[in-house]
Amino acid sequence: MTDHLPPIVVSEGDYDTLSELAERTERALPKVSGFLAAELARAKVVPASRVPTDVVRMGSRAAFRMEATGVEREVTLVYPAEADILQDRLSILTPVGTALLGLAAGQSMSWSDRTGNRQRLTLRTVRASAAG
Repeated sequence: MTDHLPPIVVSEGDYDTLSELAERTERALPKVSGFLAAELARAKVVPASRVPTDVVRMGSRAAFRMEATGVEREVTLVYPAEADILQDRLSILTPVGTALLGLAAGQSMSWSDRTGNRQRLTLRTVRASAAG
């Protein structure tokens, strides 16, 4: 069974930077860079000014629920160099980070974790990062 992939929206700037990042990390992180590349390939790419305010982009603060456990988290989606899980700064180069990219509030996304198990999250809310 294949999961329905929700439509996603990515800004032109995020698309360009993340495409390069996926390419640069292909050897070191083949699964997550492949997942990121696949998500970017299916994204609707628009100017930054046309990304809806309820869509996760780089720097967004995203609240989501893990469907299997019911655990709710709120993170800021960041580039790897800015990641700090103790400050809830989640790298785009994680399966959860990639799954969040481009989602709108209310959408759900599934992916396979490192052990091959299917995971699913539902995006609750999104807001711009206070820290720019």
